[in-house]
Amino acid sequence: MQAFSIEIFPCRSDNYGVLLHHNESGLTASIDAPEEGPILEALARTGWTLTHIFTTHHHNDHVAANLALKERFGVTIIGPRNEATAIPGIDLAIGDGETFDFGGETVRIIETPGHTAGHICFHLPDSKVLFAADTLFAMGCGRLFERPAADMWHSLQKLAALPDETAVYFGHEYTLANARFALTVDPDNARLKARMEEVMYTLSKGRFTAPTSIGLEKETNPYLRAADPSIRRHLLMESRTNEEVFAEIRKRKDNFK
Repeated sequence: MQAFSIEIFPCRSDNYGVLLHHNESGLTASIDAPEEGPILEALARTGWTLTHIFTTHHHNDHVAANLALKERFGVTIIGPRNEATAIPGIDLAIGDGETFDFGGETVRIIETPGHTAGHICFHLPDSKVLFAADTLFAMGCGRLFERPAADMWHSLQKLAALPDETAVYFGHEYTLANARFALTVDPDNARLKARMEEVMYTLSKGRFTAPTSIGLEKETNPYLRAADPSIRRHLLMESRTNEEVFAEIRKRKDNFK
């Protein structure tokens, strides 16, 4: 039997909700808490009882249900040390490289500043699962609200260094828009073109595009591919640094329609 079961479901307008359930102990964590109703529905559907919330960053669409769920279930809320004062109901503030036990498995914190100053990702090395929230999306990355592009580039490099088979659960269903943009900066990428078709088919069937994988993102996500010669030629940035190429890609996405 696998150690964990994972339930994914839509929340709000485009958020993903995720429950992580340890099959032996019954411990159940919500990855962020975007909206109480869909989380309660998912718990009822699975028969699980919520025990934890793993908070990745302070934005309201990721913490809106923290206090309501804490009042209902008495959950333990674990979140980023560098944003602790902005995380409702936080019990354990944790930072880069630190670990905690969840059902006998180690959860490792990877701090990924960029989208926010203290954003963290939750990594389960033994199960090869990463909860990346708004740092890494399918063929995308989060907007740079609180830290500069160079910081986000280095954060993404931490995630790209994980094993290729690592499953990545992300915070929003932006995948089709991300794919359309990716093709504008990486138009010669055959794997990206094929993935665009796969995404359109997946969404047409009402299925989720999460999870992705580190290996697939390294092949098709332009934000991880700033060193790629084809992208650099296309952007006329062959002599620029990786950070500069990444910043240009992110700026173009901000203005992409």
